Amino acid sequence: MLLSLIAISLLLAVWALLAQRLDRWRIAPPLFLLLAGALVEYTTHGSLADTLNSETAEQATKIILAVLLFVDANAMRAGVMGAHPRSAARVLFVALPLSVGIAVLLGLWLLPGLSLATVVVIACIVVPIDFAPAQWIMRNRDVPHRVSDLLNVEAGHNDGILSPIFIFALAVADQHVEAGPVWDEIREAFPHSAKAIVVGAVVGAVLALAANLAERRDLMTDQSRRVLVVAAPAAAYTLTIWWHGNGFVAAYLCGVAYHYYRRSNDHEHELELLEDLGFLLTSLMWFVFGGVVLIAYWQADLTVGIVVFCLLALTLVRMLPVLLAMVGSKFSWPERLMLGGLGPRGAAVIVFGLLAYNVLDPPDEDTILLIVVVVVLGSVVLHGFGGPVAARALARRGSE
Repeated sequence: MLLSLIAISLLLAVWALLAQRLDRWRIAPPLFLLLAGALVEYTTHGSLADTLNSETAEQATKIILAVLLFVDANAMRAGVMGAHPRSAARVLFVALPLSVGIAVLLGLWLLPGLSLATVVVIACIVVPIDFAPAQWIMRNRDVPHRVSDLLNVEAGHNDGILSPIFIFALAVADQHVEAGPVWDEIREAFPHSAKAIVVGAVVGAVLALAANLAERRDLMTDQSRRVLVVAAPAAAYTLTIWWHGNGFVAAYLCGVAYHYYRRSNDHEHELELLEDLGFLLTSLMWFVFGGVVLIAYWQADLTVGIVVFCLLALTLVRMLPVLLAMVGSKFSWPERLMLGGLGPRGAAVIVFGLLAYNVLDPPDEDTILLIVVVVVLGSVVLHGFGGPVAARALARRGSE
């Protein structure tokens, strides 16, 4: 564990010193840390494997997820649902559930031997999108502004929407806990979610309104504004855990409520400290993922079913629901194809996957580890390298 902390500290220092040059070489921080994590894991002969299956790793992963959910909820450019709220609703409340449903059906077919609850966990892992492996999407001229805006809104909300389903399915799949009938589990989970909704919404709204009032009376400094948005998700998460609720739902809704009620002329600078914290936590996840790649290679058995499932998760599972959800919208067909095709997977898949790996037992945990590795690496290739070519082709088609 100490060797890993030393390594990531030194690697972050190296990245900080060479960030501009690495960016010119198109070496994004996730790719840099992924390769470094794999190298460290190889040279230390598997020191990471035991660390992943520990109480400390589980709690760290939960804290990282809570912070990322708040950060994502505040990342929208224009309002909680972006500049095209109706289209965002189509993607989040039609396409997203359809994607999970299709992933579950494919999982039951291609991943035999797994329980329904475990397959639902896997479906929630592979569906959320994240821009870390494909930052070019947000600045590429071939991607229309309203497409990148809608993708940005989806990335901000999808992991928060799926987190309660993921946590519920993970609790049912956990072999260490004796689960009752599904409906009993749902009834038991409802109070936890209700508490999270109350705490998250109240904490986010109260802190945002209090910040508005304090700013009008000139009581805040630039530093205190940045500290406030770090304190908000921490307060929502810890209060909800103390009240025996779902901390992830609370952190996400706190972010949504804070973003909705906050009135600031400099919202981007206000989020700088939290975004830097989120970057550091995400960097840790990508470093760990580099080691996970080797662990999966050494310990798990890659099957044809897993490969096919992951390929379909990166293509059909997203493309078909998005195209169906956008029927009748004002988006052109090339734009709809971009929405369906440009869905990179990254930090959310890694964090959900590591949390499931820590909770479940073999052989389920090995299967999940392999799926996370294949999906993320497949996304790096498909969206990081092949995506710009596809976007350029679709842009030309749309201009004809």
